[in-house]
Amino acid sequence: MLNVGLTGGIAGGKSTVAKMFQKKGAYLIDFDLLAHSLEKPGGLAWQGIVDNFGPGILRKDGAIDREKLGAIVFRDKDKLKELNRIVHPLVFREWEQQIADIERKRSDAIIISDIPLLIEAGKAGAVDLVLLVYISREDQILRLMERNGFSRAEVLVRLDSQMSIDEKLVYSDFVIYNGGSLKETMEQVDDIWLKLLERERRIAAVHGLKPETGK
Repeated sequence: MLNVGLTGGIAGGKSTVAKMFQKKGAYLIDFDLLAHSLEKPGGLAWQGIVDNFGPGILRKDGAIDREKLGAIVFRDKDKLKELNRIVHPLVFREWEQQIADIERKRSDAIIISDIPLLIEAGKAGAVDLVLLVYISREDQILRLMERNGFSRAEVLVRLDSQMSIDEKLVYSDFVIYNGGSLKETMEQVDDIWLKLLERERRIAAVHGLKPETGK
């Protein structure tokens, strides 16, 4: 089994790249989906978030208003740390369980774990390889303004609350430069997928495992 940590920055195209690998045959674990599930009313993280940030962050249906919560935590690093303290242990626990479930089904699986804060959370060592989806800071700003309708000032608040994309380069085993066309991104995915397959074959050989067929 090969567990690849896919990371990057806000609006960098991680989800698009992750789905490209999934179509190649990788198993995908999306941390945003895990977090959303845990933060639903009745979810394991929901009560802790409400206790710490108050009922003012809730919509009428009891769900957490992520825009309201984001406006709070991205302007206050201590509050962002508090949110991560509540959510991260639960998300990583669920992630480890999903990895174990996949490995039981498929010993030669290649797993793409889409983890936005992989490096910031100090979890780079918990994956076999780190794959960074890279775009320039200016491209991040423009994409986030277009996607979310934020002003440039609002975008900068969010970007400045996290590690810069350039700082993440030193932690990365592979880099996909996602500032060009989808075709250019796909070509990089094709190349890296072949390298991941070869890496997994070597791991299987060391452990005396035979490759399985099918996903």
